Amino acid sequence: MSISEIGNENQLRTMGYDKTPDIILEVPVAVEGHIIHWIESKASFGDDHSHRTYLNEQFWSYWNRFGPGLVIYWYGFIEELDCQRDRGILLKDCFPTDIITLCHATQLEQMSESQKEDKE
Repeated sequence: MSISEIGNENQLRTMGYDKTPDIILEVPVAVEGHIIHWIESKASFGDDHSHRTYLNEQFWSYWNRFGPGLVIYWYGFIEELDCQRDRGILLKDCFPTDIITLCHATQLEQMSESQKEDKE
């Protein structure tokens, strides 16, 4: 599955953005029932100090500019830090496998409609 993106970090910087997420999605996706517009990947463990620093210096800025997003900590994170989901910042320790795309939702609707037609 490929995810359409507006651009990578370097492309976005040339467009005038300072700090940017690793990926900004052209079409948002849903992860665990939450819509996300961007993904930030951290090759680190999400401990209390580093996560709070990232929240204040990066993640809330991304949220303000691009909407809700997903942060992937490669080496895990303290579970209690995943407390901003309702406000729009999800934490994961790997790339999610349960992504729902707009295309996927449209296909499901089409399947549902064709099943209704078959019954009629």
